[in-house]
Amino acid sequence: MVIVTTIRREVLTLPAAELGPDNPLPPLRPLDEVHRADDRDRDHDLPRDLARGLGHAPLRSLLPVRIRDGYGRTRAPRDLTALVLENDRLRATVLPGLGGRLVSLFHKPTGRELLYRNPVFQPADFALNGAWFSGGIEWNIGATGHTTLACAPLHAARVPAPDGGEMLRLWEWERLRDLPFQIDLWLPAGADFLHVGVRVRNPHEHPTPTYWWSNTAVPEDRRVLVPATAAWHFGHERRLRRVPVPDHDGIDRTRPLNSPYAADYFYDLTDDGRRWIAALDDEGHGLVQTSTDVLRGRKLFVWGHRDGGRRWQEWLTEPGTGGYCEIQSGLARTQLEHVSLDAESEVTWLEVYGPLDTDPRGPWDTAVAAAEARLETVLPRADVEAAHAAWTAHADTAPVEILATGSGWGALEVLRADWKLPGTPFPASTLGEDQEPWLVLLRTGHLPEPRRVSPPGGTLVAPHWRELLETAPATPLTEYHLGVAQWHAGDRAQAVRSWERALRLAPSRWPALRCLAVADREGGNRERAADRYTEAFDGLCRERRDDGEPWTAATAALGREAIDALLAAGRTAAARSVWDRLHPVTRERGRFRLIEARLLLAEGRRPEARAVFDAGFEVADLREGAETLGLLWSSLDDGPLPARYDFRMRPPEPA
Repeated sequence: MVIVTTIRREVLTLPAAELGPDNPLPPLRPLDEVHRADDRDRDHDLPRDLARGLGHAPLRSLLPVRIRDGYGRTRAPRDLTALVLENDRLRATVLPGLGGRLVSLFHKPTGRELLYRNPVFQPADFALNGAWFSGGIEWNIGATGHTTLACAPLHAARVPAPDGGEMLRLWEWERLRDLPFQIDLWLPAGADFLHVGVRVRNPHEHPTPTYWWSNTAVPEDRRVLVPATAAWHFGHERRLRRVPVPDHDGIDRTRPLNSPYAADYFYDLTDDGRRWIAALDDEGHGLVQTSTDVLRGRKLFVWGHRDGGRRWQEWLTEPGTGGYCEIQSGLARTQLEHVSLDAESEVTWLEVYGPLDTDPRGPWDTAVAAAEARLETVLPRADVEAAHAAWTAHADTAPVEILATGSGWGALEVLRADWKLPGTPFPASTLGEDQEPWLVLLRTGHLPEPRRVSPPGGTLVAPHWRELLETAPATPLTEYHLGVAQWHAGDRAQAVRSWERALRLAPSRWPALRCLAVADREGGNRERAADRYTEAFDGLCRERRDDGEPWTAATAALGREAIDALLAAGRTAAARSVWDRLHPVTRERGRFRLIEARLLLAEGRRPEARAVFDAGFEVADLREGAETLGLLWSSLDDGPLPARYDFRMRPPEPA
């Protein structure tokens, strides 16, 4: 008897760190994004389509999204809402409140977990906007890198599946590119394979750059098989070069533990071949992922076996947990590219995940051919195409039961443009406090003043919202938000003028002063930037009403920027004054312990700076690829970087 697919809610209890508050300051400075090739590679030795993709619509700003850097590393048991999709063969567990992450895919007949399942929830600074966590399958949309939705809630609902069973639908409004998307997951009756239908829509009257990569974490003691004999290698040196597969430099790079340093391998698949990638242990068991041809790219990410890669693996989970690598699939050949989605159009594809049993050992061509033959036996390519065609007929089906609620941003955009998006409702009931002032602006043409004194809310920066701000009454708050939107659009001179107008009548001057300070730093005027940061921080300290979360977060964020600007201008006494006025709880955070060591060194107090390292600290929001710890240590000690601070992801520079 075949068991009908079911969807149910569960509570998943994990040791988990708190996400904490978002950074309340608009992210005006350029992105420090690791997924960006050296400009030298764009001009030489690349196929024309790849070079064109590398230069197509790179993300210049994180606006309107905020930075998520308020998390720590103290973990305690916490309950997470999970949605479980199950038939008699597979059990899939999804976390709708954390980007819809598929954290487990369990094959019941063999008792095997097919994914790398992280036993903890520990955010780290890997997403475009900060907080991200490792494990499972993540759905990356927006721009090159880990999605800003990695730790954000998605809408979720129960929907009829193509075969008459149940389907789990996830959907949201991606804010970097202003695109709605949906992810439909279902298990056909008696199937060993999870089906995932994805649709990205462009409701706008203009083409929009688009990005998608599905990243699957699997245990790293595997061999990765893929139908390719060459790949584009990209490491933290940010150079893109073509290498043979499986071996280059005398090493089989399809075994993740063989690589010394963290690296991406973007496989060069043939145009007419089947799209698939598998990770198998030496007994011939593991996971395979395949898709319709629209999802053209396949990639392997490895951490490497050197100290830095091992340290990152420990950082992202708890001691004693095995390491992982990632097999990935995307719309473009590499993760350094964007593709264009035509005006008022959509793109859809089907992904399939499940067990594969075949021997990965031996000569490359033999192992790959055997794996592809086995895949064709258990899941014919034609069946995947047919399943995609059947699903697209159900993609507009209305949800039967809402299981989780995402943000209200989609509802605001639907109200603004009166868009019809069947299958993915964004009802007005999801509008919340964050959307309220923008809803008033939309309906009245006036941006309301806040009901209480607090750090300003986020800014909407898309052209249609900027136009509404330009025609609204020129209050200080409107001028502040208009300046942020103009800055995002690249009109920096006009942004500065808007912020200067905001200063003249603003009861709260520090937000505009901070924006002007950023503009000064970007323009190379260190001294004026230092002056404005000093004035902004002084103003915030006079204005803050209490030690609650919003004001503590604002003080920490502005204090961090101010100290950095003051040290860059050589004003150590002023930087110390800012440090002394930070909240005690802020000064104890690892990020600020690092800032303290830098401040002490600038003051000439080298032994005290070294003592900060000796006492030990953990920078919870250490950025992927950051070398800050090593650089500061080298200013304090000629000896090797202690292992606890070694997060280096690339080989040393040649002497």
